[in-house]
Amino acid sequence: MDHDRRIEDCIRQCRDCHDVCENTLYHQCLEMGGDHVEARLVRLMADCIQACQTAADFMRRGSEFQASQCASCAEICEACAESCERVGGAEMTRCAEACRRCAQSCREMGRTRKAA
Repeated sequence: MDHDRRIEDCIRQCRDCHDVCENTLYHQCLEMGGDHVEARLVRLMADCIQACQTAADFMRRGSEFQASQCASCAEICEACAESCERVGGAEMTRCAEACRRCAQSCREMGRTRKAA
């Protein structure tokens, strides 16, 4: 896959993860209560939503910092996935899967450096 396609794929994965996490947080977790609103989980999901948005924005504009932002996003997505899996349930599993896909794509982008 060429570099431009990898960037577009990663942006797509970031957008998907952002949307799934946001939907899960606001329409699943907050309505379910209990373990779904544990402070660490809610913070991780909010961090993941923001990290995905930021990574996508950095890639869209070709920022020289996109690789480091993607590496950070991958780390946050992985932590969010683990937290969602601990809570369990179909919606949380769906969120964890989106986080893991995004983490994998961002990890790959994090290893690349923008050509000068």
